[in-house]
Amino acid sequence: MLFRSVVRLGGFSKAARALFSTQSTVSKAVAQLEEEFGEALLERLSTGARPTVAGELVYARGVAMLAEGEHLLAELSDLRGLLSGRLRLGLPIFGSARLFAPLFAEYRSRYPGVEIELLEQGSARLEEALTAGEVELAVSLLPIAEAFSWQPVRDDPMVAVLAADHPLRARQSLRLAELSNDPFILFEQGFALNPRIEHACALRGFTPRAAARSGQVDFIIALVAAGLGVALLPRILTEGRDLSPLGVVLLDETDLRWRAALLWRKGARLSPAARAWLALAREKLSQGDGVGEEEE
Repeated sequence: MLFRSVVRLGGFSKAARALFSTQSTVSKAVAQLEEEFGEALLERLSTGARPTVAGELVYARGVAMLAEGEHLLAELSDLRGLLSGRLRLGLPIFGSARLFAPLFAEYRSRYPGVEIELLEQGSARLEEALTAGEVELAVSLLPIAEAFSWQPVRDDPMVAVLAADHPLRARQSLRLAELSNDPFILFEQGFALNPRIEHACALRGFTPRAAARSGQVDFIIALVAAGLGVALLPRILTEGRDLSPLGVVLLDETDLRWRAALLWRKGARLSPAARAWLALAREKLSQGDGVGEEEE
């Protein structure tokens, strides 16, 4: 677990904070593991740590072993009627609080004995974690890769957030091409919305000029207010916010929407805790009847 956290987070100090431990404890545990295997498993860098070739092998095998252990616990949980177990869930940084906070409260009331382990990252990183077995379910955006099965969560239009002096700020809706001459406030690398936005712009004959990038909604909005550019956000992220005097204008494009879904590895045996989360999400959140591929 300690070695996996160092590799996943890229350093000893980050792993220690995530595990509520000390850096020396994590370092000693990894050193002991290296002594047992007789191989250096990590390259110690000034900016963190990265696995050696041997470390990558140990990491991959360790993740597989942990996943197998989770499956065993899942089968035992089946026998106990989901009185215990673990839900390993990956959530995006954007939209999670508004979408999933009420769901967590309901899940906890129904299954108080289930431990919830969260990984919060951009959607691209979450898909990597799902493939590696670090999480059992993750939220990402459609279209979904063939490696995953999925269940819809939310289908939201995008809105353009415009500065107070922008000539289009009073409009009810606009087309993406009308923003082709504006600089854009885009998302950091690892956010699935970036390639969706760039692809939609390319279809309309232009490349968005990135004035800045951020992974924080409040900072993106502040950059728009400061006049650095326009931002495209899912409508859910602007609901309930007082953004005046900025303009929040509906983006009238059917091919550029925030279509979120819960993903799992195709063909994977899901734990009872994960199946219960899917059922609750289907009950409370799903819009429409479509699913990418039903759980087996």
